[in-house]
Amino acid sequence: MSDKLQKTAITPATHTAPPAKFSHGVRKGNILQVAGQVGFLPAVPGQSPTPAGPTLREQTLQTLANVKAILEEGGARWEDVMMLRVYLTDVDHFAEMNEIYNEYFADLTEAPAARTTVYVGLPAGLLIEIDALAVLG
Repeated sequence: MSDKLQKTAITPATHTAPPAKFSHGVRKGNILQVAGQVGFLPAVPGQSPTPAGPTLREQTLQTLANVKAILEEGGARWEDVMMLRVYLTDVDHFAEMNEIYNEYFADLTEAPAARTTVYVGLPAGLLIEIDALAVLG
């Protein structure tokens, strides 16, 4: 079987092992799926994950950094992302999230990814989760 067809788990050094049987990212051929990421700071061995802060801005920027770390570990960049799904816990955060999102992606060199935003429940203190689908090459 060709290496391109192998399904490979992607876990950057910034991330702890997932709390259940899933991968932070998985690549098969030129497809890379990033699992839903939240605004936890980079992993510290022996410590529980800690949110970047209580604000939507802090958590959104850290969440995007966590998605980016997996993309890069899997050989992708933001320009390879076809789809982003944003999960918010509060409908009132939509406008602020869009402002942060637009600032973050202001320098994107290709067409932006498609995006869906939905409203969900997340563990206490977490305000946002983002996943991504990238196609490389």
